[in-house]
Amino acid sequence: MSANLYDQDFYAWANEQAGLLRAGKLTQADIEHIAEEIESMGKTEKRELTSRLTVLLAHLLKWEYQPGRRGASWEVTISNQRRDLAVHLTDNPSLKSKLPEAIAYAYNNARGEAYAETGLPKATFPATCPWSFEQVMDENFWPGS
Repeated sequence: MSANLYDQDFYAWANEQAGLLRAGKLTQADIEHIAEEIESMGKTEKRELTSRLTVLLAHLLKWEYQPGRRGASWEVTISNQRRDLAVHLTDNPSLKSKLPEAIAYAYNNARGEAYAETGLPKATFPATCPWSFEQVMDENFWPGS
C-alpha cells in the first residue's frame, strides 16, 4: 500500500511514513523510499550550496569587470548570498568538505553567466576561480575596488 501511495500522493505517503516511524512500526514503513528521499534531501542541500555560490561568484565577477555598473542591487545580492551561504554551511557543516568541487563547478557556471550578462569576451574572466573561499565570503572583499 505505502509504495503505491508514494507514487500516487507523496504528501499522504510522507505523513503516513512519519507516523509509522514515530510509532516505531519500522516493519510497516516503506524503508526503500524513505532512504531514497533522505538521499535526495542531501543532494538538495549540495545543490543549494552550488547555486548560491554561482550567484555570488557571478556577481563578484560582474563587480570586478564592470565597475561602471556597480550598484546597490549587486551589493545587496553579494551580501545576501554571503550571509545565506554562511547559514547554509552552519546548518550543514559536512558540506564544507565539498567546497573545492562546489566552487569549481559554481565558478564555471558563474563565468558563463558573467560572459552572457556583460557582453565581455569570455576570455576576460579567468578560467578558474581567482579567489579563495575565505575571500569570497569576506564581507570586506570587493574585487577590483
